[in-house]
Formats: sequence, structure tokens, C-alpha cells
Amino acid sequence: MIMEFHYYNERYKNLIEQYTLSEEQLCFTATPKDCVELSKKDPERYSILAIEGEQLVTFFVLHKNEGVKSYSNNKHAILLRAFSTDFHHQGKGYAKQALMLLPKFVRSHFPEMNEIVLAVNLKNEVAQGLYKKCGFVDEGVRMMGEKGELIMMSYHL
Repeated sequence: MIMEFHYYNERYKNLIEQYTLSEEQLCFTATPKDCVELSKKDPERYSILAIEGEQLVTFFVLHKNEGVKSYSNNKHAILLRAFSTDFHHQGKGYAKQALMLLPKFVRSHFPEMNEIVLAVNLKNEVAQGLYKKCGFVDEGVRMMGEKGELIMMSYHL
């Protein structure tokens, strides 16, 4: 099986509705359903589904221009937000696989971008470790978010 990224459209509605996040995951991230609604209202926000076989295993949003301004001064940065793996598929390497495919996806779909930035909760040590393994760098920037202190991380394309 090969993981493929797809932009959200209505044919994926059932997959989004079936996507499950644990209570712990919900402490750190938004639901794909909420993200899709926000993407419908904001043309600079892209809901991306990582599908393997017929299964939606990982979900994230790429947000450019206004969305990234609070997190980076780089006009050519894109924000990775709401990154999650369906609870039923955790621990199978899907998140890592998606993060490893992400730079190539951004280069081909957003060629004007030269950096991927993300904010990860200080308490979410598992996610921090994963992002570091996949090439994201903690450049020492911190900020407060709705759910606590955030570490800003970057992947330079």
C-alpha cells in the first residue's frame, strides 16, 4: 500500500465523519471535521487527507499567507496545523510516513514556499520527538496558544 495525499472534497465526507481522535489527542489538536469547515471559509487553508488503501489514516491542514503570519515572519512559509493520526491507526508509522512525504508535496503544490512551520504544545513530547525525527528543527521560538505554551519548529525546503 502507498500513502497518498488528497485535498478534501465532499466525496471524503464519510471518511472525515468516521475519523476518531482520543481525549488525549483532542487536548492538542482540532478535529478534521472542524478543520474542513474552516477550510471551506478560507481559501488559504487546505485540508489534506493522507489515505492508504481506502483508509483515512492521517489528517492535516496547510495554511498560507494570513494563517502563518502569527507563527513566522517568512512570507514564503506555510503552516502545518491540526496534524493528527486516526486513533485506530496510531502506532503504525503513518504520522512519520506522512511527515516524510510532506516536503515533496509542498514543493510540488506550493512551489513558492521555502519553509514549513508548525507549533507543537510543550507538553506534547511524543509529537516533538516525531517532528525532530522527520527533519523539523526547534529554533528556540516559543509562544502561548489556546492550549498552553507552544514550541515553533521549522523544516527548510
